[in-house]
Amino acid sequence: MSYDIHLDDKFGQSAFIDVAAEAAAHEPWFNQTLTTVNDSVVRLGVLDGDFHWHKHDVEDEFFLVLEGRLLIDIEGEDTVTLDPHQGYTVPRGVVHRTRAPEGRTVILMVEPAGVQPTGD
Repeated sequence: MSYDIHLDDKFGQSAFIDVAAEAAAHEPWFNQTLTTVNDSVVRLGVLDGDFHWHKHDVEDEFFLVLEGRLLIDIEGEDTVTLDPHQGYTVPRGVVHRTRAPEGRTVILMVEPAGVQPTGD
């Protein structure tokens, strides 16, 4: 699978961000850093299907669903299901994968600026 990942801070600070318009302009699998807040970034993700299993050794990762349904599989635990306006934080070091099996899903992620979206 090919991931279209952009780590540049597209909007920076003191800028209006139309998240819905940005999401509408992209196809899955798209990931774009929208802005930086202190030492963290807010990223937009447009998903459809399964991401690979991975972990982040030193960073937590927060997911907030805007559209669709996101499943977060966590190694050795039950799958977390998120619908629009629901969020979940995956702690550092936890092996996980995200899935959007029911079609196009739009999410926001908040994580430290140095995190590699594809895992360590």
